[in-house]
Amino acid sequence: MDHEAGQEQQQRQLFGGAFSAFLPPGSLDVSELRQVPDNQEVFVHPNTDQSVIIELLEYQAGVPDEAAVRYHFEDVVDASGGPEVLTQESLSPHLLALEGCSSAWNLTACQLVAKFDEDAKNEVRLHLALLRLPQYGTDVLLTFNDPTCIHPLSSSAARGTEVPPSSLPSWTVEHFHNFVHSLQLLDPGIFG
Repeated sequence: MDHEAGQEQQQRQLFGGAFSAFLPPGSLDVSELRQVPDNQEVFVHPNTDQSVIIELLEYQAGVPDEAAVRYHFEDVVDASGGPEVLTQESLSPHLLALEGCSSAWNLTACQLVAKFDEDAKNEVRLHLALLRLPQYGTDVLLTFNDPTCIHPLSSSAARGTEVPPSSLPSWTVEHFHNFVHSLQLLDPGIFG
């Protein structure tokens, strides 16, 4: 649990109470700002371009566990951004709060991403965790988008002048790991 600058991670209900997890401090629910697909929950940092996403995806039975995180990664990244996988490793399901997880994987990658079809591209470090629930026909993908270099001509570069300063520090990989490890299924009825 992070106590830095008096900001603690808060346990939040996800997907109408079907899941819960400890989100990074100060997380803003994007669904309060714009429409988000029913299979996603998206949260953003109030002062940075950082975000965490949880997606309920179709279980890919034909994809071996060790290849599944890369399969979903390739599905969500923009190939024009030259995505590069930096690391991939297995997680021990018994260390997760998510009961029934048969296999879990971490993947870290880097890519260039443009906002709003801009020419200027920002360098973003992606941290993904895939938690596999074959009994529910679901792959749970958790993503932490962490910009590491903002292009000076990007709309993100001007953001600092629009948003009042806050004492809330940037999120860390530890915040993301707490999010992943704390995810719990409260209502299996969500899977129909």
